[in-house]
Amino acid sequence: MDTQSADAVIDTATLPLVGTTSDRFLSYNVEMVELTGGRFWKPYRGGVADKDDQYEYRPPIDLSHPRIRKLAAALGPAYVRYSGTWANATVYLDEEAHTGPAPEGFDAVLTKAQWRGAIEFAKEVDAGIVVSMPTSAGTRDADGVWQSGVAERWMQATDELGGVIAATEFANEPNLISGTQPPADYAAADYRRDYDRFHAWMKARSPDTRIMAPGAFEFGGGRELPAFIRTLPAQDLVPGGETRPDVVSFHFYGEISKRCSGVTPDPRGPEWLSRIDGAIANTMRLRDALAPGAPVWLSETAETACGGNPQAATFADSFRFADQLASAAKQGVSVVMHNTLAASDYALLDEDTFAPRPNYWTAYLWRQTMGSRVLGAAILGAEDGLRLYAHCQRGVPGGVTLLALNLDGTDRKVLRIDGPAQVYSLTGKDDTKATYLNGQALSLGPDDEWPEIHGESVEGPVRLAAASISFITLPDAANPACR
Repeated sequence: MDTQSADAVIDTATLPLVGTTSDRFLSYNVEMVELTGGRFWKPYRGGVADKDDQYEYRPPIDLSHPRIRKLAAALGPAYVRYSGTWANATVYLDEEAHTGPAPEGFDAVLTKAQWRGAIEFAKEVDAGIVVSMPTSAGTRDADGVWQSGVAERWMQATDELGGVIAATEFANEPNLISGTQPPADYAAADYRRDYDRFHAWMKARSPDTRIMAPGAFEFGGGRELPAFIRTLPAQDLVPGGETRPDVVSFHFYGEISKRCSGVTPDPRGPEWLSRIDGAIANTMRLRDALAPGAPVWLSETAETACGGNPQAATFADSFRFADQLASAAKQGVSVVMHNTLAASDYALLDEDTFAPRPNYWTAYLWRQTMGSRVLGAAILGAEDGLRLYAHCQRGVPGGVTLLALNLDGTDRKVLRIDGPAQVYSLTGKDDTKATYLNGQALSLGPDDEWPEIHGESVEGPVRLAAASISFITLPDAANPACR
């Protein structure tokens, strides 16, 4: 059965320009604990969440593996953010290997060999490096004031190894203040003092490195975090004026995963897909007050916090992923960093084999078809489950790409367009990792050969399969905003 959400042609030639993103818009995180090795969110096995044992040790990630490099390079140019909560208490030591405990005041050690590998990976896959600085007790003087010495040694090693830090946050999620391991009774004024010290040091040390702040955790739907988590208001953390950040950053998770006593959301529910809107609005207001005109980056996000739900690794989450990318771009977010590239259930790649998960194929098609110029396109027939976005087509002057999400799990939709098009339609079952492009299974071949990625040629109405994500390219749209 076909239903029609709008009985009109989508005039792609007249869609207006509403914004632009960074060419590195679609980016990703590699957690600091992945570089060093350590206990990270334990994957679900058999769909069962173990609330009493949330973490599992894994050795340092092998960023030299040909498969992970090939798959990451296909998403480039991008940013790779080496950070996360564990980064707040990780110290760089100029040692090829380290045995024994971390120095006092730290929980983990990043070795020279590990950091060299991270830098080489970033170069190989065309990813600008983003980090956050350590803030735990080992970085502070006797009065609890942050000192730059530990960070300076890390920056010096980066220079010597041929790396470049494109952007940095002072701390990971400072509004969840306990995660930064501060002194007792540490308050917002103390954080602002330390941020000011960091800002002055970084601007003198590496003026081309963009400073991001506040990197605050935003929870879905404007809801409050559990009472046992000590928080500080994001707006109280970073002053404007001379110490204003170059980039206003935030983190967003719409829910907490089952392993942390959260829930599994309806993967195609409009309320679920729209939860990010409040977080973006909050951050835009903060940006306007703090650093007017600065770009806004979503520097960490995924299906749910605490490693993701089981559905994060299945096709079900591709609707959130695609819609969140498109919605964020349309609302003025310049960069989105997915958490993670290859760790736990919300990763783009399987952490054991580096095989692509469904969200990877969504990311790959986004990178191939969606340019950095964002066009105005209505969410058509939202009550009928059709959401529509538009960008200039990547690499095709005048071309337009439509992203159409049919959230209806039963009925097809009809989208009327003007001119010939290529349709790349992703489908799959909600509870599986199998992903199909125009009906053909997507997977790497022998020796990691790419599957054939071909669009279906269409002239006239596009019939969108039930529960599908379709990238529709119109190279002949002749949109003046895209020339």
